Amino acid sequence: MSEKRERSFSGSEQYVASPELMQSVNIAMALEKPLLIKGEPGTGKTMLAQAIASSLGKRLVIWNIKSTTKAQDGLYVYDVVQRLYDSQFGGQAVDDIAKYVKLGKLGEAFASEEQVILLIDEIDKADLEFPNDLLWELDRMEFYIPETKETVRAKQRPVVIITSNAEKELPDAFLRRCIFHYIQFPDAALMEEIVRVHFDRLEEHLLQEVLDTFYWIRTLSDLQKKPSTSELIDWIRALVIGGIDPNEIRKRVPFAGVLLKKNEDLDQLALRL
Repeated sequence: MSEKRERSFSGSEQYVASPELMQSVNIAMALEKPLLIKGEPGTGKTMLAQAIASSLGKRLVIWNIKSTTKAQDGLYVYDVVQRLYDSQFGGQAVDDIAKYVKLGKLGEAFASEEQVILLIDEIDKADLEFPNDLLWELDRMEFYIPETKETVRAKQRPVVIITSNAEKELPDAFLRRCIFHYIQFPDAALMEEIVRVHFDRLEEHLLQEVLDTFYWIRTLSDLQKKPSTSELIDWIRALVIGGIDPNEIRKRVPFAGVLLKKNEDLDQLALRL
């Protein structure tokens, strides 16, 4: 029973999760499968891994994926350039190859004595081969370093959270091995809970005017970038700092540039006011 409680995620003080999201996290942990999270920007995909680590009292390892990232980068890097430099100019022995091998984020998670939360952030930024290459290592939970003739095996299977902004389609073979959850944009009731986490003493009239205006803006047609949760939080901070009268929020949308980040969207808003 104690193990079950330890492995159960129920949100955190700083992260309000829907019941469906909490269920997906716990299923992924029970089945020991990666959890693939999709959702529009600003819905808290990256923060989810931080909340899981905080809730379960585990260390968070973050692997930020770039367009040039290869699966090999997550395992280890052999710094042959540094070894060559040391052999020519360092005045030190270079026979110990191990000191030139540095574990990547995936290797770090495997080598950890304690179970960690591994966040593979924005996997769809990498090339099309990356997910399948990664899948092989995640299935085996080990990899071989030929330079040192060493096999690194996972001491504890990490809890793997993978995020995607749906910029590219992921391979079917990869998707089959993941638990999938799409984070829906919060409705007004859930958003109010989220806002209360950040502003526990926010005046009620101000909050309602903010939420009404925010969701009205998101309904505007042809917005190139709808405002997200993080932008809403920043907007509230700006309104509080600026001492804005709540009755003026819907009329003129003060500090609209905190919410909307494209000229075309600001122009469209101006036409509706």
